Amino acid sequence: MELAYYSDYAVRLVNTEEPERGGDSLTSVEAVRALFGPAQQIARRATESDVTRLRAVRGRLRTVFEAAADGDEVRAVDLLNALMMEFPVSPQISGHEYRDADGRPDWHMHIADHAANATAGYTATACMGLAFHLTELGVDRLGVCEARPCRNVYLDTSTNRSRRYCSDRCATRANVAAYRARKRLESERAARSGRTADSTQDATASGER
Repeated sequence: MELAYYSDYAVRLVNTEEPERGGDSLTSVEAVRALFGPAQQIARRATESDVTRLRAVRGRLRTVFEAAADGDEVRAVDLLNALMMEFPVSPQISGHEYRDADGRPDWHMHIADHAANATAGYTATACMGLAFHLTELGVDRLGVCEARPCRNVYLDTSTNRSRRYCSDRCATRANVAAYRARKRLESERAARSGRTADSTQDATASGER
């Protein structure tokens, strides 16, 4: 697998929580296993302890995204490095799953599954993928959705680094809210202008009398 693929592990974990809504979907062993997807053997070793452990990692990963979104690149990198030191990866070359037309292995880098528990394996994978994404594309590619109250995180893969929302749904909601705010402001300005015009006319009429 390409290391960039693993960066989505961090996004999936962080987005199990909705801090401003009080929501949390990481509440069971089944939820932990779902994070890994169907092909991860280490997910079968998940226990109730991994729910608590992954929640702690989730908070630390969110601070990485928040620091990046705030433009504090050094803090984002320091926070991610601290996680990688605590949860190191064991890379290995793999090729047994894929064969080319001549039957030769398609050698590629793979993260070995030797972690002590499900949390360690997931965190090491997520951090390695996030580090690869960060170093290849830039710290500013890590974002936090600007559509309140959503605070989901995302990885910006747009060509012009213009992404501001985690999804089309949030982008649409934010655009509608901005449109309504502009219309409300225009209405208030029109009302004030009308009142000013009325006051001027009244003053003029009083002066004529």
